[in-house]
Order: sequence, then structure tokens, then C-alpha cells
Amino acid sequence: MTTGTAGTAQAAPADPRPAPPAWAHGPAAAIAGAARGATGVAVALRHGDRRAVLTYGSTARGGGSPVTAATRFETGSLSKCFTALLLAELAARGEVSYDDPLTRFLPKGTVPAPRGGPITLLHLATHTSGLPRLPPGLLAGAVPRWFTNPYAGFRTDDLLRALARTRLSAPPGERVRYSNFGVGLLGHLLARAVPGRRGYGELLADRVLDPLGLYGTTCAPGAPQATGHLHGRPRPPWRIPGLAPAGVIRSTAGDLLTLLDALLDPPTGPGTAPMPLGTALADVVRPRLALPGGTRQLALVWNIRVRPDGDVYHHSGGTRGFTAFAGFCPYHRTAVAALANTGPTVGQRFIQSAYQALLSLPKRS
Repeated sequence: MTTGTAGTAQAAPADPRPAPPAWAHGPAAAIAGAARGATGVAVALRHGDRRAVLTYGSTARGGGSPVTAATRFETGSLSKCFTALLLAELAARGEVSYDDPLTRFLPKGTVPAPRGGPITLLHLATHTSGLPRLPPGLLAGAVPRWFTNPYAGFRTDDLLRALARTRLSAPPGERVRYSNFGVGLLGHLLARAVPGRRGYGELLADRVLDPLGLYGTTCAPGAPQATGHLHGRPRPPWRIPGLAPAGVIRSTAGDLLTLLDALLDPPTGPGTAPMPLGTALADVVRPRLALPGGTRQLALVWNIRVRPDGDVYHHSGGTRGFTAFAGFCPYHRTAVAALANTGPTVGQRFIQSAYQALLSLPKRS
């Protein structure tokens, strides 16, 4: 992360913020140091019952304001983890079933009819639908805006038209293939499943964000946030209307830590989150698939690294101007969320640094 130093020989003003706890300082500083090209970084950590949020820099190059625990960053594909939790919440209420086929929600003729059985909601949430990474036709319109907002012109109607002409790469359930298309479609289908809603963002706020107290988290691209950067240049706010459930969410380090707390300790008692959400928080992290090699599994969207000293759940995300990571280890009750206002680039080790910090936390006193 780039920083600045004063050029005059005068006493620096006292920092009103308390010094970071010793156990959190090293891991957070390593993560921030790996955010090459960022002006601002926020890192949230949990170690057992201890929690800390450490922030660095400012929200924009040559200005802005100091980054805080409440500064919004774009999270990119971390949005998929919120969509998975929304699926689990609707399933806990009985409003949808994981085995529901797409034809329950969409008109006949708009859904591929693959060999081997229909595509289900569970297939979408485990990247086993056979759908490609991106909808057909999207890239052609994305090229003119490739370094700013490549998906801004792709709408929900375009998504459904693309689905009707999609050819699957494999029968549903046969192969894992990461798909923005699939999770973007999943969120739209969930909104269709609940009568009287205006869309994915409102449903997510009603069922997930507000009950958990994630009031700094939003799907609105116009909400105040840090300025994103790519190769040191500012980027406009990310817009992804047709695939919003796969990449639209903005969040804060404080909110992500609250979410990770809830996943580590699902609230099920009286006076906490509503019971369907408590059930969903436990269900969303249940392993669903074992991947070849024996060291990787998939929950609903969440990646699981199987380790002898405790399995690690993780996911990352990126937009043209931001990079994000979230991970946790139930066995050690540790968690890390890291946000930087610079887009992913070749050689950047921000995600790897955050993952390594998560692995290192159990060794800290």
C-alpha cells in the first residue's frame, strides 16, 4: 500500500485511535503491505473471543478521508457468499428447496433442457450447473468498457435471453466450473420466489443484512464508498446489474467481521437473529462436495480447504478497483476479512497474504 510522509520537521499530532493489539498488528500489517497500488486498506480479525479492526491510509489518492471500520469497499465475488446465505434462509423457511429446478421460476423455453436431469438451485450454489463462467454474448458488449465497467450494459433481461441460448459444458452435477452466470442467476431466481419484492437487493436486506445488523453493507452502487484504483488510476463505482448477486455488494470491515462472527457462532437463541437465519448460517457452511485430491470441498459457494489442524473456509473477490477476502476456521474460531481499494493485478499477493494471516492466527498469543 502506498503511504505518504510529512516533509516538515514538526511534531506529529497525537493519534486519537488506540494502539492495535499485539496479536493483530503483525498479521494486519502484512496484509496491508501486500496491497500494492491501494491508498486504503481495512483488516478485521478474530482470534477466539478477541476481535480487532485495523485500518490504513485514505479513501482516495491525493485526498479523501482516513479509512475506518465503517468505510465501504466493493467486494466483488464475496457477494456470492451473501447470495448463498440468502438461499439458505429461504430454504430454512420452506420458500424454496435446494432441489428446485430452474423451471419452477422461469417460463418454459427459457431454460436449457440438459441430459441427465434439470439444473437446480443447489447446482447454481455449488458451481455444478454446467453453465459457463459468463453468459454468452456478454463479452462482446463488455470490451469497450473493459477497464472501467465491463458489465454495466448487461441487464436482467439480457441474462434471461442468454440463458435460453446457453449450451452447458457438462450435465448438471457432474463437474465443478466456477460461474458468475450461475450465482448471478441464482439471486434473481430467489427474488422471484418471494412475492411482493422489488428485487434481489431488497430481499437480501430484509432477510440477511438487517437481521444481522450489517447496516453498512449495500447493493447500491451510488452509496458512499472508497475510490477504487487500478494501476494507480481511479476507477468509477462498479456496476453489474444483470449479475448483481454475483458481484454487486459493498461492505465494510466491521460488517464483514460481524458476518464471520455469525458464521462461527450461528445465532439461534431467543432475542438474536430470527430462527430461519440462524438455521441458514449453520447450513450455508455445511460441506456439499468433495473435490479431487482430498484437500478441497465446497459448501454453498464457500471454498473449504481441508487441513489436519482445522478446515479453513474462504472466498475472495475483485472488481476493477477493489480486492476483498474473507475466511474463517471454525475449529480455532479465527477469522480474517481484508479490503483494499485497488483492483487485482498480476503479481499482487493481497489475497494470499490474507489467507496466510488466517492460518497464522492460532499461533498468536
